[in-house]
Amino acid sequence: MQRSEMIKKRILELLENKTVDRALGWRRGEFFYDVSPAVFSDADELKDFVYDSFCGPNLSKLLVSEMKKEGRILIVAKPCDTYSINQLITEHRVDRDRLYVIGVGCDGMLSEEKLRAAGVKGMTGISEDGDKLTVDTLYGKKTVDRNDALINRCRVCRGGKHVIFDELIEADEEKGPSADRFEEVARLEAMTPEERFSFWQNELSKCIRCNACRNACPACTCEKCVFDNDASGMASRANSDSFEEKLFHIIRAFHVCGRCTDCGECSRVCPQGIPLHLLNRKFIKDYNTLYGEYQAGAVAGSISPVTDFEKTDAEPSVVRERGGDN
Repeated sequence: MQRSEMIKKRILELLENKTVDRALGWRRGEFFYDVSPAVFSDADELKDFVYDSFCGPNLSKLLVSEMKKEGRILIVAKPCDTYSINQLITEHRVDRDRLYVIGVGCDGMLSEEKLRAAGVKGMTGISEDGDKLTVDTLYGKKTVDRNDALINRCRVCRGGKHVIFDELIEADEEKGPSADRFEEVARLEAMTPEERFSFWQNELSKCIRCNACRNACPACTCEKCVFDNDASGMASRANSDSFEEKLFHIIRAFHVCGRCTDCGECSRVCPQGIPLHLLNRKFIKDYNTLYGEYQAGAVAGSISPVTDFEKTDAEPSVVRERGGDN
């Protein structure tokens, strides 16, 4: 039985025996790569359930709205998604007693955009064989290295461990981290201030203020965002100058600092392809250096180093050389 069918079968069992009232998963769209989050309540709805290599969306954010409804909610979670679930529990956005987590195995999620960038057009189907993808197109078959088609966060996967679950289905908990996730940040740090400013000026100038990054981010759970407050002078609208285009993303990055699990949803959903995850990852690297390594969501109830204080903490007034002792 394929993994997707195993998951579907288990969800149906839990719905029918009233262990849960509804389930969060993924639904296939018009095309094989067109997958979106969905809520399933019965066998008929579950006919559209799918779990494959295009189920990149992190479903955790949807728990915030689902928790406002009655009943117990099931969520299907990849290893990286479970960090976001734990963080939401820590912030009292999710009630653990009303949650049922099915942890599922993940071999890395694919990106339709990355496949197109690799020169694949008119896709009609795909098959996977280890590190190679064979894509059926309107113009014949095309072979692509799987790594070239992975979404950004999967390139630096932290491993296959689920940090929260009620049961696991075909999950490889022994899988280790695949690469150094701070390599991209190190390249930015190696730039001169002028080069870094130019880099972000170019990237953030693409922003169309669609709010996709904020809406997908599991750490953005305010009842009303400051950028939706008409009295703030910063309500959601197109940027009128270069300052505003930076303001939105810098404020959002500071808002999630210490709470961001580095799930990469902000970059994945950005229609302009802005590498927004690098802002968050830079903060993560800095507080790891200053206060000791910390992974948001690794343990429910843990306290972020940027919301805690110890006498040995680095003082903000101290000019610190990167990697130094003071």
